Amino acid sequence: MSHDEMSHDGAGRPCSPDPDLVPELLVEDLARSLSFWRGNCGFAIRYDRPEEGFAYLVRESAQVMLEERGRGRNWVTGPLEPPYGRGLNLQISVRDLEPLLVALREASVPLFMEPETRWYRVDEHQEVGVRQALVQDPDGYLLRFQQSLGSRRLDAGT
Repeated sequence: MSHDEMSHDGAGRPCSPDPDLVPELLVEDLARSLSFWRGNCGFAIRYDRPEEGFAYLVRESAQVMLEERGRGRNWVTGPLEPPYGRGLNLQISVRDLEPLLVALREASVPLFMEPETRWYRVDEHQEVGVRQALVQDPDGYLLRFQQSLGSRRLDAGT
């Protein structure tokens, strides 16, 4: 598929063209991870290879690959100890943060960081706002879901 073509998720819905960067996360138990990523976080399977313990997931324009440790071809550079992904957080943009927060609460999934509103400076004249919250997946990967609040101009004295 060419880089500019539209692809589809596992349910046949259009998703964005293949991005230039898609993280692939090693997980201990793919079924457990899929339950979390799909059931709690609203991702869909774009395609999978169960015999290899692999699934490619999409949610809106976010895409991630999950691969079960010890199956298929794992590229491991050192010892893996939970929680995985220490020092890494994956920023995932969503149109509306609230339904995700409701789903996580209903599933009794604790948040790593409660929802907050933050404005980040992008240059000397402008900042962008987000409403965001963080949650850890079953393997300890930190997911930072954020909803855009748009941008605003900075005052000269700020």
